Amino acid sequence: MDFDRREAAWASLHGLALGDALGSQFFVPENAAAYAAREVPPGRWRWTDDTEMACGIWSVLAEAGHVDQDLLARRFAERHDFMRGYGPSTNRLLRLVREGGDWRELAREPFEGRGSWGNGAAMRVAPLGAWFCDDLERVVTEAARSSEVTHMHPEGVAGGVAVAVATAVALAEERLSPGRFLDRVLEHTPAGLVREGVLEARKLLTVDEPGTASAVLGNGHRVAAHDTVPFCLWAAAKDLDDYERAFWRTAAAGGDVDTNCAIVGGIVAARTGFSALPASWLSNLEPLPVTW
Repeated sequence: MDFDRREAAWASLHGLALGDALGSQFFVPENAAAYAAREVPPGRWRWTDDTEMACGIWSVLAEAGHVDQDLLARRFAERHDFMRGYGPSTNRLLRLVREGGDWRELAREPFEGRGSWGNGAAMRVAPLGAWFCDDLERVVTEAARSSEVTHMHPEGVAGGVAVAVATAVALAEERLSPGRFLDRVLEHTPAGLVREGVLEARKLLTVDEPGTASAVLGNGHRVAAHDTVPFCLWAAAKDLDDYERAFWRTAAAGGDVDTNCAIVGGIVAARTGFSALPASWLSNLEPLPVTW
């Protein structure tokens, strides 16, 4: 396969950030009318923790070429901005890592020592899938390593793996039907609730209404990997070649809109490339804290 991994990951990172930042605008009451009309609100769109952590992954890959877990934990802790919308457990973990705590011990604490099964590993991982898209086994390994730094529960890891594989497949395979796309993800997603959800998403590909799909699959309202990833992969499968359509289909389901749109945006942008992202939208995106 002939591709530039850095360029592909850069496109995915911006698609993720754009979905995150625009999606987060619809939590603002003043933007309710724009949301209902499928119009973008004016002003600078501020990204959230989804993008901040994705930028941490980008910087580690650019520096080390692989997921160095200790470096990634430090990078997450160094960049951690409490005001970006992190969940309480991640806020605590990153603060303690910054104070010298061991991320391996801290990441195991939730769920009686099994770790978090939240959607935080999935929301940030798309650029990694793009980076390693020429080797799906490597995608699985590196995505699992990136997940474990904050989300050690098998479902949290599975969410990260599924999104990374989806991004890699979207980029690597030119002719890709929605069914083929989800089948390829299922081939590499570990058994459990996330995988069962993706199986349900596969069955719902004949459905076009986001509300119908999210009623079965979830929409991230519970901020769990298995309540988020299946719907996001359904939405990405429906519009793999059209970033704007994918964004609005995803946003229409409500729930954890910024995270859902970050996941779908990162997947679709890896496939379409940076040039396919709406220029007028990018002009409203808050600059990212990383450079090429």
